[in-house]
Amino acid sequence: MSINLTNIDHVAIAVPQGQLDGMIEVYKKMGLEVSHEEKVYGTDLVREVMIRVGGSDNYLQLLEPLGPESPVAKQVEKSGGRAALAHVAFRVDNIQETFDAMKEEGINIIDKAPRKGGSGATVFFIHPKTTAEASLGVLYEVVEPPKESSH
Repeated sequence: MSINLTNIDHVAIAVPQGQLDGMIEVYKKMGLEVSHEEKVYGTDLVREVMIRVGGSDNYLQLLEPLGPESPVAKQVEKSGGRAALAHVAFRVDNIQETFDAMKEEGINIIDKAPRKGGSGATVFFIHPKTTAEASLGVLYEVVEPPKESSH
């Protein structure tokens, strides 16, 4: 079993409640387009907007909390009520194999198993306190896009 991170899928920004639409307009002025939007419930509780960067497979993901119990609301609070980095996501071709290999390597994974994420993807999160030896200090997501599209 091996870990095969193929590329950076997206960089996620935690957005204060009520500011997402204004941010979308600024990204549009920068020449970027929204490629996907949905509300994600379960443990995430966010309004998710994916913004494609040019014609690439790279995205910005804007996450607006749907309520105070959303983990994103807590991230916004920690950043003094301002938009801030939420996480960086790596893309993989086989999420279960990657999950199992990372567990075997002693990487601190937040989720008990890969789970459904936004855009039809399967995801899991790596804790900022990444291993017993070192903390990478950033929340990472591992994403396997749905087979029919990248987003």
